[in-house]
Amino acid sequence: MAKPALTRREALAVLGAASLTAPAAPLDEEFLEDLSRRAFLFFWENTSSRTGLTLDRALADGGESRRVASSAATGFALTAFCIAADRGWMNRAELRERVLAALRHYASDAPCEHGWFYHFVNAETGQREWNCEISSIDTALLLAGILTARQYFRDPEVVSLADAIFDGVDFHWMLNGDPHLLSHGWKPETGFLTNRWDSFCELQILYALGMASRKTPLPQESWRAWKRPWMEYGGYRYVSGPDPLFVHQYSHAWLDLRRLREKAPPHIDWFENSRTATMAHRRFCIDLGRDRFPGCYSEDIWGITASDSAKGYVAWGGPPPHPAIDGTVVPCAAAGSLMFEPRACLATLRAMRERFGQRVWRRYGFVDAFHPVNGWTNPDVIGINVGITLLSAENARTGKVWRWFMSFSPLREAVLRVMARKPPLRLGRPA
Repeated sequence: MAKPALTRREALAVLGAASLTAPAAPLDEEFLEDLSRRAFLFFWENTSSRTGLTLDRALADGGESRRVASSAATGFALTAFCIAADRGWMNRAELRERVLAALRHYASDAPCEHGWFYHFVNAETGQREWNCEISSIDTALLLAGILTARQYFRDPEVVSLADAIFDGVDFHWMLNGDPHLLSHGWKPETGFLTNRWDSFCELQILYALGMASRKTPLPQESWRAWKRPWMEYGGYRYVSGPDPLFVHQYSHAWLDLRRLREKAPPHIDWFENSRTATMAHRRFCIDLGRDRFPGCYSEDIWGITASDSAKGYVAWGGPPPHPAIDGTVVPCAAAGSLMFEPRACLATLRAMRERFGQRVWRRYGFVDAFHPVNGWTNPDVIGINVGITLLSAENARTGKVWRWFMSFSPLREAVLRVMARKPPLRLGRPA
């Protein structure tokens, strides 16, 4: 990258009292501090100081030479820099400059179409990589980070650039003729992708931003237009498709939907829905450990979501079981749900660290994935998986990412047009 990785001494300064190899202290807060600082270190060391773009993935031990960045990872990075500044992990002015590098790039230099950005780009040039698409969801995750930085730093240049980027996104164009449902993206060679965001997944952040647009706002009907399929497993009932667990996490990394429910029937409480999905997934993994993969999954070792595997990247999960499941454990499945179920998720993260040690615990925290029985351990971490770990941990600890993002009034007002506050729970003598 334009700026070399931190030396061991510099990294230790960022990581504070916790060394890169010493076991974490027994207190949960100390464990989360260590995990969060390591996650932040990934974003600092793997974000270009020239363009502000963050690598899609890197070696878990550092020293990366690959140069492909992703817009989604950059959105997580911009939020990570806010967390680091707020916690005093690094100098605020340095973090602000890294944020400004990204905002200047996206406002002036990044190739885009009607304000939407490419999924994968070169970290130093910003040019398209791998013949990828202009991605609506990856642009949304980028915008979430941009608006979080806008609200946290409240610096005139940060605000001006963030506004220019957000206001430049043409949500009407991405509808591609549909009155309500957005396309997955667009390619210059073939035009719009055929798939639309038409059924529950990580799409909530995309539609919330669309309704919040000050130039091309989506109608409220767009929020109600996507399907809400119900799933039941192990006594749990919740809205979900057969997607990996991350679809229940990414939108909630920024959107604070606690104590809210949809105005329209059946008045879904999306925060509780994701909490239920997390516990159903834990039950699912425990059952897998008993029935198909003994020694891999248990009450304290669980979690499968989109990740690397011994055979390459797999968007696996369950229930229902993805056919490729082979016993691999993905730490960010539990880490990404810290904001929903901190006790259960902390227990498994601590168990992973204590049982497998430096095999799975590296410079940037947990490796992306590992197999408890056959010894396979992923040498990489993936930016968006590190990102959901950090943001979920911060929301579990302080709720500050929620607070910063939701303080953007167009976004907050858009959410409250489709969501209503739940009535307070009243305890007392039954009637």
